[in-house]
Amino acid sequence: MKVKPFRGVRPPKALVKDVASRPYDVLNSDEARKEAEGNEKSLYHIIKPEIDFPVGKDEHDADVYEKAAENFAKFIDNGWLVQDEKEMYYVYAQTMNGKTQYGLVLGASVEDYMTGAIKKHELTRRDKEEDRMKHVRITDANVEPVFFSYPDNDEINAIVEKVISGKAEYDFVSVDGVGHHFWLVKDDNDIKRITDIFETIPALYIADGHHRSAAAALVGAEKAKNNPDHKGDEEYNYFMAVCFPDSQLTIIDYNRVVKDLNGLTPDEFISKLERNFIVESTGSEIQRPKNLHNFSIYLDGRSFSVTAKPGTFDDNDPIGQLDVTITSNLILDEILGIKDLRSDKRIDFVGGIRGLGELKERVDSGEMALALALYPVSMKQLMDIADTGNIMPPKTTWFEPKLRSGLVIHLLED
Repeated sequence: MKVKPFRGVRPPKALVKDVASRPYDVLNSDEARKEAEGNEKSLYHIIKPEIDFPVGKDEHDADVYEKAAENFAKFIDNGWLVQDEKEMYYVYAQTMNGKTQYGLVLGASVEDYMTGAIKKHELTRRDKEEDRMKHVRITDANVEPVFFSYPDNDEINAIVEKVISGKAEYDFVSVDGVGHHFWLVKDDNDIKRITDIFETIPALYIADGHHRSAAAALVGAEKAKNNPDHKGDEEYNYFMAVCFPDSQLTIIDYNRVVKDLNGLTPDEFISKLERNFIVESTGSEIQRPKNLHNFSIYLDGRSFSVTAKPGTFDDNDPIGQLDVTITSNLILDEILGIKDLRSDKRIDFVGGIRGLGELKERVDSGEMALALALYPVSMKQLMDIADTGNIMPPKTTWFEPKLRSGLVIHLLED
């Protein structure tokens, strides 16, 4: 894999908590406006610039993108963001629930993305790609990082261990209780060695940020095409990613709630379920699934443990073995008539970070008729699917913690 250090644009230490924000796509405009209230230094003014317009402003209007570029320039002019003097890698660590994961912030190769060496596991939507492409074009920067994984490497781990033994550049806890720790990799020998080691790594895997990855790579490819003097070493040939060893990452569950039972009574639904699943009553509290191919269903004030019968799935098929595939085919489609998870309005998705209590609450409130809790996908399953060129069904993976935006920015023209 081709990677490179870069001269990051970052907030001064005293301002990092003011600048740093959640990623643009995990909250809506109203939530961003509320979080940024009274804070002119919040990165939301760059990544969600519609908050600087009256409520109801369409975030895709041309003047909203222009506002992003205007605000970015303002942050730099005011010294709220300052560019480093030398090219570096960075270590970005996150601590949640007592566990810390350590990622390297680097420039990932546009060419590697375009040739498939940077591997995907989700489909992207062109409208979402175009939105982020407009943002990258007008700011001429990767303002937010993408979230990659790579096969664990002992030598990179040793370099990271050495770097984090020194004092962190940033060290703070965000409002959601997640710790964020950030170090500069300034030693020239370490920088060269990281670059060399990544040349031996066969693939990078997109964990989170498929649309941002596509947008960043496509804009880089555009710039190369439009530059008659293109050489291949320009800064736009790379985009910003935080890369974590696969052994440190945990995927949490991504669950489903359904509005109705497709005309069935609860007992009729359970009866149909028993054709392909072993169904056991577990009382009135929704339970966490025990293992792969075991699910929890909650409806009508009752909870059930549901296990796929042998022969209903193929463990030799990277896609067929996924619990999202089993439940999509045999429950959501066959029984409930939900054919397209991307477009059917009868289904909604709930990240496991919200807890099983939210599933129960949405059913008990009458908003939904049924909740389906899934066992989380493993990193091995994700990498196997990406390696075989397959695509996961929608809403399969949920990574926590999310990367904080604004700790470092990558300029496409240095």
